[in-house]
Amino acid sequence: MSTMTETRAVTTAGPQRGSRRSGAGGGVREKRAMPAYYWMVWPALALFAFFHTLPVLAGVFFSFTNYAGFGTWEFVGLSNYQNLFRDDRVLAAYGFSFGFAIVATILTNVISLAIALGLNAKIVARNTFRGIFFVPYVIAILVIGYVFQFLFSNSLPKILPGIPVIADNMLSNPDWAWVPIVILAVWQASAFAIIIYLSGLQTIPQELYEAASIDGAKPWRMFRSITFPLISAFFTINMVLSLKGFLQVFDHIVALTNGGPGTATESITLLIYKGGFTGGEFAYQTANAVIFVIVITVVSLFQFRVLQRREADF
Repeated sequence: MSTMTETRAVTTAGPQRGSRRSGAGGGVREKRAMPAYYWMVWPALALFAFFHTLPVLAGVFFSFTNYAGFGTWEFVGLSNYQNLFRDDRVLAAYGFSFGFAIVATILTNVISLAIALGLNAKIVARNTFRGIFFVPYVIAILVIGYVFQFLFSNSLPKILPGIPVIADNMLSNPDWAWVPIVILAVWQASAFAIIIYLSGLQTIPQELYEAASIDGAKPWRMFRSITFPLISAFFTINMVLSLKGFLQVFDHIVALTNGGPGTATESITLLIYKGGFTGGEFAYQTANAVIFVIVITVVSLFQFRVLQRREADF
């Protein structure tokens, strides 16, 4: 009897001791593995800090000086920031950037959603069309921008001489020069937005459309009650990315108008580049860049808050 009891005790104690050793060994292995993870993270963190964080901090520092990009400098406090709000050229650039971004964002999302709906349908050569519509996103914008410049300044005036605005070269018209920039920006940005919308459309179960069809729902009713609510998260992503990207428009303007005629199509990023790197306003335009980063951050957060609240309503 006592032997059986001792056997049970030994049998019971054995796994417990083994599990303790196993647990202790696992803990040791985890502790040994942790430094390996840190060694993989620290180099990337150091590179990020060196190429991103330090330049940002240096820029913020120089925004409180009168540094011209060369020579000596002195602290001027908040003078650069105060002068920005009294600079008509800066205010005009902000006005153009926001007006352009709002128009381009609306057009991009309307057009790309419509194309995505067509590409998601059962059509012939659907995958081929998807590849074709993604091509604008992979082409260098400066290259295609110069093609559009030739188109609007040379080809269209000869093709459509009966339309005064086009015949006189829209790019040289202060009132209409923004239109070719919007067309180029929407054409290029729609490619990526289409992919995002297609990803969202493919997550919708087809059974929902079949049930709605049996109930007699029309296509517009299906879109309003099924499609759009279920891709609302993808709509939020596209709206935020589009507005943020268009606010920073640069390559499109450089290729088409370089901010002209005059300063009619000068964006904030182009103004920062011209003044900061070629105009001897390094510190002043650095302060402008700091303000611009804050503006973009606030606008993006506001968009997220409003659009995500709308998602919850659905």
